[in-house]
Amino acid sequence: MELRYTGGVAEKEPIQIFNETMRELFSEDDKVVYLDADLMGSLKTAQLWKDYPKNVFNCGIQEANMVGVAAGMYLNGFKPYIHSFSPFASRRIFDQVFLSIGYAQKSIRIIGSDAGIMATNNGGTHMSFEDVAMMRTVPNACVADVSDPTMFKALLKLTKDRNGVTYIRTARRNLKDIYMPDEKFEIGKGKLLKDGNDVTIVACGIMVATALEAAKELEKDGISAQVVDVVTIKPLDEDLILACARKTKNIIVCENANILGGLTSAVCELTSAKYPVRVKGIGINDSYGCVGSEDFLRKKYGLTIENIILQVKELLR
Repeated sequence: MELRYTGGVAEKEPIQIFNETMRELFSEDDKVVYLDADLMGSLKTAQLWKDYPKNVFNCGIQEANMVGVAAGMYLNGFKPYIHSFSPFASRRIFDQVFLSIGYAQKSIRIIGSDAGIMATNNGGTHMSFEDVAMMRTVPNACVADVSDPTMFKALLKLTKDRNGVTYIRTARRNLKDIYMPDEKFEIGKGKLLKDGNDVTIVACGIMVATALEAAKELEKDGISAQVVDVVTIKPLDEDLILACARKTKNIIVCENANILGGLTSAVCELTSAKYPVRVKGIGINDSYGCVGSEDFLRKKYGLTIENIILQVKELLR
């Protein structure tokens, strides 16, 4: 696989990718609709609303009601995408998503932006670490954490006709380029981005680029680390994770979410049942969010290259 990962910020921000992709979806399928909870300024979708008034709806700061509107639109043959900041697109609307969409066998695509620490200066009230754990419990749901703009576009398109609840968490800015523009993705299929023999670093979202940087540094110390982007946390690519477990016998999981119920839990559940190996999680360890820059928050919660290197060495020792 040819990666274009350079360690720099991506050429296009997720906001721009979202707008471009929704325009494409509206043109391809007039049943696609987009509902927003009065955050069109944050996602820069005001022009999208003006250009496609029959496809774009501002539901106001009423996220739970927005899910109800989406459910009604689905019953009338539409394919709803809804957006809010991740805490309001997960814990605030969880009951409506679970019952009105999941249990009622309807389909919806939920975009939770500013996931995890990426809420930065909006602080703890706008910082959702528990969203992955919550959405994983919805039967037949798909849960994805966007690692680069190419993946974001692919997931938006891949899930257009998917049945059930789809939850896509993403940053609004500062994503790094990892994949070539023509990279193909599948729901439930991860990507082995770097091969290695000593340890497997399983990552998602913003931690994929960080894991790749850490793996490069580990090579300088003679440690061969392979890096996996899971793409979807649910369904998890069990075959890929188990193959990595058999090869390296050591796994580090990196996520911008609570390790309780998040990707770390998913990997531990799988390996403990089918191929027990040593697994260590790097993520939010049972904590609330707080105010700060991305750099400050990465250091506070250990989401850094340096901590990955430290934890790998401790695991191998």
